[in-house]
Amino acid sequence: MNADQFMSLLLNPKNTFLILFLALATWASNASTITGTVKNGTTLKPSAGDVVILLKLAGGMEEETRTRSDSKGRFTLNVQDSSTPHVVRVNHENVNYHAVAPPGTESVGEVEVYEAAAKLPGIAGTADVMRIQSDGSTLRVAEIFALRNTSTPPRTLMSEKTFEIYLPEGAQMDSSMAAGPGGMAVNSAPVPLADSGHYAFVFPLRPGETQFRVEYHMPYSGSANFTPHLTVPMDMMAIELPKSIQFSAAQPGYYNTAMDDKGVVVQAAKNVMPGSATAFRIAGSGAIPQDALKSLDGGSDEASGNESASAAAAPASRPGGGMAVPEGTPDPMQNYRLWIILGACALFLALGTFWITGRQGETISASMPAAVATVPASGNRSSALLEALKEELFQLESDRLQQKISPEEYAKAKSALDTTLARAMQRGKS
Repeated sequence: MNADQFMSLLLNPKNTFLILFLALATWASNASTITGTVKNGTTLKPSAGDVVILLKLAGGMEEETRTRSDSKGRFTLNVQDSSTPHVVRVNHENVNYHAVAPPGTESVGEVEVYEAAAKLPGIAGTADVMRIQSDGSTLRVAEIFALRNTSTPPRTLMSEKTFEIYLPEGAQMDSSMAAGPGGMAVNSAPVPLADSGHYAFVFPLRPGETQFRVEYHMPYSGSANFTPHLTVPMDMMAIELPKSIQFSAAQPGYYNTAMDDKGVVVQAAKNVMPGSATAFRIAGSGAIPQDALKSLDGGSDEASGNESASAAAAPASRPGGGMAVPEGTPDPMQNYRLWIILGACALFLALGTFWITGRQGETISASMPAAVATVPASGNRSSALLEALKEELFQLESDRLQQKISPEEYAKAKSALDTTLARAMQRGKS
């Protein structure tokens, strides 16, 4: 049958029913449903009456349909095109919880939500990591805070000041982001408070680990004093510098020095409490080598610049948090997640000597105030690190199989994770 015969067949009124039938059959083949159950992780009971929204991820985020969970927490969402990735959003007490639904998903299982509280015990910090660089006239700092919510029973901290930070005098904020326990990145602009340099994030701290990243710059005349102001206890505080910048702690011996194989110097302290003697001074200028930056950031400088620009242009997140394209789908926030993974791997590698020294001699603890000298069991640290690395390896392989990261990004992340996992396992046996 040639093209003219085919067109004649389509235009024949006698075939109208056939054409409609085929169109409906095609639509029906793409339409389906996604089911699931909302469980209240605080009460361990079904969560009834929560708003459940289906978001379509093709070409952005678009609400496709919504419903509410029934008396047993169950919900059913009609999907117009099952070949498109979706995410299921459940809103409980003004906090959003998510479940990724790849193409063809028929059920997302249980979506766990939690009771929200304005004040909550069990919030502590895992790490505060600062990366400092300078061109001689401007100091640029990227800082990551990792917080864990271990509340019992598990609840979500949600208030107008869920996490407060302080920037140095004269610092200007360039960008800010947050990632909840599910790894979903969001542009989140902290709210400036009354005193200079004091900000508060309006972002829920769900059970598990939440990460915040801020970037800022400040004038620089060749030297600067820093007095970090922690608002929660931190298991570890680290300052990452190019080796051309000199570092001196206000309290000698408070920080321990490590250097990775790319010439990046890391100054680190552990078990840091608010009010501890964390002050330090830097002098000189320099940048972290480009190959080190690329391995840490999981991408090029252009990618990092685009990320900063998009973060600065994005509106501030409101209570419950907005959401960028979630982890598990092709998204523009992928470089941010790789920065977190690779940055953590490089940091663990650089601090290997630091942890071993702490276990053998506890020389740092001897020079610390008594309030910060307690060291958690090294076995617990090793186990927690191994579990975290195994989870990242699993997620990385999943992303690769679903073609959500490029081969180059996969190779970089896999190499860093493999090396760190091997060293963590070796330390665990010792």
